Amino acid sequence: MKTNSQPIGIFDSGLGGLTVIKEIIHLLPHEDLIYLGDTARVPYGEKCPETVIKYALQNAKFLTNKKVKCVVIACNTAAAFSLEKLNESLSLSCLGVIEPGAEAAVKATRSGKIGIIGTTGTIESNAYVKAIKRLNQSIEVFCQACPLFVPLVEEAWHVHPITHQIAEIYLRFCFEKSIDTLILGCTHYPLLKKIISDILGPEIFLIDSAITLAEKLAGLLIKEGLLNSQSLQGKHTFFVTDMPKKFYNLGKLFLKENVFPVEHIDITNY
Repeated sequence: MKTNSQPIGIFDSGLGGLTVIKEIIHLLPHEDLIYLGDTARVPYGEKCPETVIKYALQNAKFLTNKKVKCVVIACNTAAAFSLEKLNESLSLSCLGVIEPGAEAAVKATRSGKIGIIGTTGTIESNAYVKAIKRLNQSIEVFCQACPLFVPLVEEAWHVHPITHQIAEIYLRFCFEKSIDTLILGCTHYPLLKKIISDILGPEIFLIDSAITLAEKLAGLLIKEGLLNSQSLQGKHTFFVTDMPKKFYNLGKLFLKENVFPVEHIDITNY
């Protein structure tokens, strides 16, 4: 039996999901959060669907053992490949980033031309395209894999000139296809918003999947009567499968505050 005082469980392949945590804290400050970063097996974006599903099931089992009231997949690749499987396997609600981002993009586009950038796995899954087409068949969707973005962000090169040069190459398709809306289809990418905005200009609207997912989560908790009623700031707990020190240091970049405690766990036990 779920109660509103139980924590929200969130997992990601590494650090990118901290952009989701940031938006959840902003929107739902009284919620307790448990975050799992699978830093031992990052990146998910270059792995096959079967492997990603296996990892996602292990991550979800770890979180459900912590008595969470819902599970948030703060990784586009994991959401693309494993959301359906997790919803079949778990006895609680599971949310991913794909549907909220697609819904926001369909609402935002004026020309009916939407672009998507993401990891190789997310783009090859076609998950965003399918989600958008389910909402509006007439919308044209154009995709671009950006495999260098995640390692650049995790090296804290999110404002580096080299990152800007690489982004210019990746984003050429936006002008070639005359899109007016771009989905940031990876939770690392909000840290590249300034570079992306500088390149694309104000005419192309950016959809931040971290924001749209946090809004979807708030709606789900209200619907299920699971909003935490405490008046205190929620407690945030972090677990990683490798490199806790690096996670702690880079976590400050994502959250603009100290990330503690960070506990190292062996996910293969789950």
